[in-house]
Amino acid sequence: MDAARALRTIAFHLERRGEPTYRVAAFRRAADVVAGLSEDELAGRTRRGTLTELKGIGKRTAEVVADAVAGREPEYLTRLLAQAEPEVSGGAELLAALKGDCHSHSDWSDGGSPIREMAEAARELDHEWLTLTDHSPRLTVARGLSAERLREQLDVVAELNAELAPFRILTGIEVDILDDGALDQEPELLNRLDVVVASAHSKLRMPKQAMTRRLLAAVSNPRVNVLGHCTGRLVVGKGRPESEFDADAVFDACREHDVAVEINSRPERLDPPRRLLRLALDVGCRFAIDSDAHAPGQLAWQRLRPRGGVRRPGGAGGEHLARRRRGGLDAGVRRACPPLSTPYPPPSTPCPALPTPCSAFRTSCPSLEPRGVRPPYPRGCPT
Repeated sequence: MDAARALRTIAFHLERRGEPTYRVAAFRRAADVVAGLSEDELAGRTRRGTLTELKGIGKRTAEVVADAVAGREPEYLTRLLAQAEPEVSGGAELLAALKGDCHSHSDWSDGGSPIREMAEAARELDHEWLTLTDHSPRLTVARGLSAERLREQLDVVAELNAELAPFRILTGIEVDILDDGALDQEPELLNRLDVVVASAHSKLRMPKQAMTRRLLAAVSNPRVNVLGHCTGRLVVGKGRPESEFDADAVFDACREHDVAVEINSRPERLDPPRRLLRLALDVGCRFAIDSDAHAPGQLAWQRLRPRGGVRRPGGAGGEHLARRRRGGLDAGVRRACPPLSTPYPPPSTPCPALPTPCSAFRTSCPSLEPRGVRPPYPRGCPT
C-alpha cells in the first residue's frame, strides 16, 4: 500500500467518525511530507527508523508509514475499518441514484480542506460531481464569502474543472436566509451559480408566524434550489430544538416553486425529522440527500446509518429522490411520481419509474415532464 495514500485514508475515516480536526490534520500533514520523498529516501528512513526526524511525522504516523512500506495494511487503518459505522442497509436504490452531493464546504469558509481535496474525495466515492456551497458573508463566524471572494472562487473552480474532467465541481453557495427571507448575496452572483442552498442560521427561535414568512420568502425566490436543514435542530450534546413554522405551507411552497427539501445527513443534525420527511413526501416535495461535509471524510455521511437508526420516511425507496435541473446540470438526485391513493384503470403506457402501472400522478412523472407536462396532472395518464 502506498504510504501517503494510507495516511490520507486514515484521515478520511477519522473525519467520517467526526474525530477532532487536530488529529485528522496530523495524518494529512504526514501524507504531504511522505509524498514529497523519493522512494529511496522513504525506504532508507523507514529502515533506519529516522522518519520522526522529519517535521510533520510523529510516532503514530511513522508506524503507519513503516507498515505501508513493508507491504502490510497499517494496523491503525485496520482498527479504524473494523470500527467504522455501517452503511445504510437496504439502500441500494438510493445509493445508485446518488451521483453527487449538493452541500459541501471547503477551507474557503468553515471547512477544513482545500477544494481540490474535497473534489478528489468525492470522486473516490464514485460521485460524478460535487457542489461547493461555502457560506455567505453574514455568517462571519464561518468566514462567509464576500461577493469578491465568491467571484475568485468561481475562477478557481473553473480551473479545477478543466483538470478534473469528467468529474465536475458545481458552483454553489449555502446562502443565509436573512430575518425577512431575503438572501445574503448579490442577486447577480446567485444567478451565476449552479446550485443555491438557502438555510437559516440565526434567530432560529423566532415566533412561528415570522419564521413561516421568512422561509416562504426564501423558497419563493427563483434563485433558490434547495432548502437547507429546515428546522435547524441539533440532536447531539446539549442539542437545539427545532424552529417552529407552518410545515404544510412551507413544503407546499417548495413543491410549487420546485425547491428541493434537503435531507441533511450530518449526525448532529439529521434534519428534517422523520415526521416532517413524511409530510414533505406526502405533499410531493423533491429531496436532496446531502452530507453538509466540512471535510473529505464527511462526504461519506450520505450513506451511513445514523446512530440509533433512522428509517426512510414511509418506506420510501429510490423512486422518491429528487432531480433538480438548472442550466442543463443535474443538481440533485432522482425522484419519480408517487401515485394517488385512488385507483384508476392502468394506462396503455405505464410510468417507467413505478414497479406497477398507475394512471394518475400527484407530483412528478419522468415520462411526462420532458414533454413539458407539469403537475398537477389530469386524472388518467396522458401517455
